[in-house]
Amino acid sequence: MSRRIETDSLGEVQVPSDRYYGAQTARSLINFPIGEETFPREIIWALGTIKKAAAITNGELGSKDPIHPNDDCNKAQSSNDVFPTAMHVAAVRQIHEHLLPRLTELQAAISAKADEFAGIIKIGRTHLMDATPLTLGQEFSGYARQLEQGLVRIKGALPRLYELALGGTAVGTGLNTHPEFAVHVAQNITKLTGHPFITAENKFEVLAAHDAIVEMSGVLKTIAASLHKIANDIRWLGSGPRCGIGEIILPANEPGSSIMPGKVNPTQCEALTMVCVQVIGNDAAINMAGACGNFELNVYKPVMIYNLLQSIRLLGDSCHAFKDKCVVGIQPNKENIQKNLTNSLMLVTALNPHIGYDNAAKVAKKAYNEHLTLKEAAKALGLLDPDKFDEIVRPEEMIGPKG
Repeated sequence: MSRRIETDSLGEVQVPSDRYYGAQTARSLINFPIGEETFPREIIWALGTIKKAAAITNGELGSKDPIHPNDDCNKAQSSNDVFPTAMHVAAVRQIHEHLLPRLTELQAAISAKADEFAGIIKIGRTHLMDATPLTLGQEFSGYARQLEQGLVRIKGALPRLYELALGGTAVGTGLNTHPEFAVHVAQNITKLTGHPFITAENKFEVLAAHDAIVEMSGVLKTIAASLHKIANDIRWLGSGPRCGIGEIILPANEPGSSIMPGKVNPTQCEALTMVCVQVIGNDAAINMAGACGNFELNVYKPVMIYNLLQSIRLLGDSCHAFKDKCVVGIQPNKENIQKNLTNSLMLVTALNPHIGYDNAAKVAKKAYNEHLTLKEAAKALGLLDPDKFDEIVRPEEMIGPKG
């Protein structure tokens, strides 16, 4: 491979002739041969945007010709304030353009299912055990609300990411900057991106710490916890098809086994839950990195933004796939729902106001131990005749408050 000579403050270094990078990138490749991961392109885009905005700003504030890479192109900038600015710009762009639209569409799809399933009464479950009835729509409305709250949390944390470090230079003092640079460059970044960036009120905080990144990661972790619960519930509800709960029917996207003919697995639920595990792990790394800033600079910036951008990308991708390949195709298995509802002992709860908790418990225990229906057990104990039982135990009247 032919090479050319590039120079920096440490001297000469050889660079492959077909590469555009310079001496410092070449040194990084030599000094840090660690892993196979590459840095997210979103950061490269953000850095390019920042350099363009800085060049425009410096031009507006009187840069001279001919330009010099340090004296002009990097005028009023340090890697210490440019990189944290790129972190915020990249994260904001990906949240707005990738995550929010996909999380919103998933929330809407689950909300639509809640409306569709509003009239289907089923048995509830707490502690994985039978509980009192609710509708399938009510169950799905809980999932929809979780994601609605997740959207609120993201939007609540975004303002801290809109604050930019650029203009703080090396330690936050703004050394070697024009007095108007920080405000003007934030305005130019806003024009280039369409997002409402502002200069950070305190540059020392945004260089030395990255609490805004930690906060957003915590929000994504919370959303991951919500999505894991939702996906897990859905795969449990669809378990079977004959020997599980089987109250909903999930779309069959691909064969599920190379040895068991006809088997279909809840692969979209499994993919989403794995993404959630990764996001929760990323958050742990970001938390630790965020706590490790020393004095005027947190040097854990790359690992923090790498993990945050991965979490944003994975959540956005998986929300889209889960909505398209799972949620929109979910159908209720009304036969199983009715069978489970009718067979549940917890319908006995409707008897509490009429025969008291202790007597209702006797009915449930007798029915369970002797394999009777609740109605048969209540009659055998002399507590209720069958007609009165049917008048009281009506699942459709057990799905909301009753005066």
